[in-house]
Amino acid sequence: MPRPPNILWIVTTQWRAQACGYAGDPNARTPQLDRLAAEGLNFAQAVTPHPFGPFARAALLTGVPSPRNGVRDYFDPLPADARTVAHRLAAAGYATAFFGKWHLAERARDVPLVGEAHARQIVPAGRRGGFAFWEGFEGGFLLNDPWLHGTRLPEPLQFPGYQSDVVCGRAGEWLARAATPWFAVVSLEAPHPPYGAPSGDVKPRAAADLEPGATVPRGGGTEARARRELAGYHAHITATDTAIGRLAAGTAAEDTIVAVTSVHGDQHGAHGLFRKGWPHEESVRVPLVVRVPERMRPEWAGAAGTMPATLLDLPGWAETWARGERWAPVDAARGQEISMPSVVALPDQCDRIWRGVRTPRRKLVLNADGTPWLCFDLERDPGETRNLADDPAWAEEIGRMALSVER
Repeated sequence: MPRPPNILWIVTTQWRAQACGYAGDPNARTPQLDRLAAEGLNFAQAVTPHPFGPFARAALLTGVPSPRNGVRDYFDPLPADARTVAHRLAAAGYATAFFGKWHLAERARDVPLVGEAHARQIVPAGRRGGFAFWEGFEGGFLLNDPWLHGTRLPEPLQFPGYQSDVVCGRAGEWLARAATPWFAVVSLEAPHPPYGAPSGDVKPRAAADLEPGATVPRGGGTEARARRELAGYHAHITATDTAIGRLAAGTAAEDTIVAVTSVHGDQHGAHGLFRKGWPHEESVRVPLVVRVPERMRPEWAGAAGTMPATLLDLPGWAETWARGERWAPVDAARGQEISMPSVVALPDQCDRIWRGVRTPRRKLVLNADGTPWLCFDLERDPGETRNLADDPAWAEEIGRMALSVER
């Protein structure tokens, strides 16, 4: 039996699916991710189950959507007894490691979310999701000069440099020495705000040179803000793309699976909205590119772009890869669960609890009381310009889709 593959997840924050060169975004400069997409499997229809950090991270690690995984509120920690993919792969004989942003520890509500106090918060050894080696930070959104602590750093230590470079560099050093097989998660805050923070060696382009997107209202403050933020956003994307490429290149393609994704996207003015938590495509669709050794490339690889994948699939995939079993394709008829289990009281975020179901052709979003809020025909209206929730002609279709929404 062939030796089990090494498995590397690279998880970014707020990188929407559209913001990649291979996806056709005229703003994006992502040569490394473009190359990985060309060589590997590009799940172009992938979504996050929850377009907000802690909820999505808990779902990604456990394979269980929020709040069933124990995370209902923004400040809820991952339960101490939560079983994660790290536990399961360790039981399969893998060395496990986590690097970078955690965002699943118990956080004091009176400590600013942005800044050194949050970045230096200790994540206790028993609350690190079952990873045997752990080196990271709870949060703080310090895209430069991050503070790290963990297995070999009992107290937070500040490292100079761009965060994506620092975290990927530290992870690369561990991977080069790790016993095989190994499973590692490298979690990066970029391209999350502050968009105006320095982005390594990459200088932002002029706001006027950015294309804000067809559904961004023109001629006012929304467009101006979108252009301004996109300039910094894409600078961070390019800088982080370079760091990702360097890390991936340091792994052996013949025996390492590399998956690159994001926990959620950003509206950037689309539909007049900003940030995440919203059910629109800009928030819920995320990049998901998987490079697999040629010996493990599935026969259905060419159809990956049409499959309704979700971050919830990744733990199961990892276990399948670890067992050396056949990697089954995603059921093309399956609906993708999407939801926000609570309102996060931060500026620009979604103002309601909602739950819904998405496929590459349709999307239905229900309010907390079960009434339809949004319905889109993604096949004919990919920009979500016409809400069909109150259209009598869609009543039967809405009723059918509502039956599949997780209650």
